[in-house]
Amino acid sequence: MREAPITWRPLHRGDAKASADLLNAMEAADQIGEYYDEQDTLQELIDPYTDLDRGSLAAFDGDVMAGFMKIRYQPSEEEIQRVVMDGGVAPSHRRTGIGTRLLKAGVEAARELHEPGRRMAVDVHKPESMAGLAELLRAEGFTQVGYYQHMEHPLDRPIRDAPVPAGLSVEPWSEANDDEFRLIRNEAFQDDPLRAPMTAESWKSKITNQAFRPSVSFLLRDELTRAPAGMLVAMSWDADTEATGIRDARFLFVATQRAYRRRGVAGALIARALRTAAAEGYHRALVEADSDNPFGAIKVYERSGFTPRLRFVSWSLEL
Repeated sequence: MREAPITWRPLHRGDAKASADLLNAMEAADQIGEYYDEQDTLQELIDPYTDLDRGSLAAFDGDVMAGFMKIRYQPSEEEIQRVVMDGGVAPSHRRTGIGTRLLKAGVEAARELHEPGRRMAVDVHKPESMAGLAELLRAEGFTQVGYYQHMEHPLDRPIRDAPVPAGLSVEPWSEANDDEFRLIRNEAFQDDPLRAPMTAESWKSKITNQAFRPSVSFLLRDELTRAPAGMLVAMSWDADTEATGIRDARFLFVATQRAYRRRGVAGALIARALRTAAAEGYHRALVEADSDNPFGAIKVYERSGFTPRLRFVSWSLEL
């Protein structure tokens, strides 16, 4: 009996369950430590900066999603307009040409969304351990531009003491200071070409969603001027906990305002978050740091007790 052909179409919001099943099948093979449930993937599909009709493609083997691609296009005033491409192929369908077709489709989708007269780059961030990925990306003209070191801190280990710097006070996340968290993030990464500023809409969609953990997210404030000095945002995905039995607190952002750098702000925020996470029953804290971070983020995390876990490579193709 002849096998049914692979069918192709853009993603839509009804694909949340199929997307989660695919990503979990990939996790079983790639061992990255990321699991998904339907709510997690739905959050990605309703992202206001993802145009599913023009910027996504999925391959189906019957009712099973065999692979997907989607791009995230957030307008900005930067010299180079950057598009982030995500995707993957089920282990059972790898090395069949699906990945190549999806990658080419993502590049073409970026060209379609390209603003005339502006330079554009397509960025891909994936673990360096994924077999065959580097060869696939290089074949399409992508070059490696850096990496992000993922690190971990088991919370049954001693937590390094790091007092809050004099003149600053700590406060938990609240609706009242939420936008200060966002603005600190934008200021901290304004020189990072791979991290576009986040709008209030983007912040709500990507950060303060069902995975956000406000009780483990903190801001440091100048007691005299009331200016925010730094912040830490923590998230945790229920699908990870259900799959592994390990409850992770992921410190997604640790950022310090320029005027308060080199004063121990980051270390104090990390120590407070680690102690809070341990008290709330989390088993492990996770962070990631850009290899090109000019403020030595990897060293800051090492001093706080984090150790290397795995690396994600950043690839880019300028159009």
